[in-house]
Amino acid sequence: MAEDVVADVTDDAVDDVAEARERAEEAAYADCVLCGKPTEYPETVKGATLCPVCEWQEAQRTACSG
Repeated sequence: MAEDVVADVTDDAVDDVAEARERAEEAAYADCVLCGKPTEYPETVKGATLCPVCEWQEAQRTACSG
């Protein structure tokens, strides 16, 4: 009886992960406002979205030089 419950929970978890992956693949990613390359953020994110390279460069520019 306990094995059936574990199997059901495991099957549900696998289905949930598969659905989440499908939604992530379908989601459109926002373009970087500086270079136009895709970012790691969905289009629904508000504000200026930057790709990883531009984020790093922006952090370098704004960092305190000591």
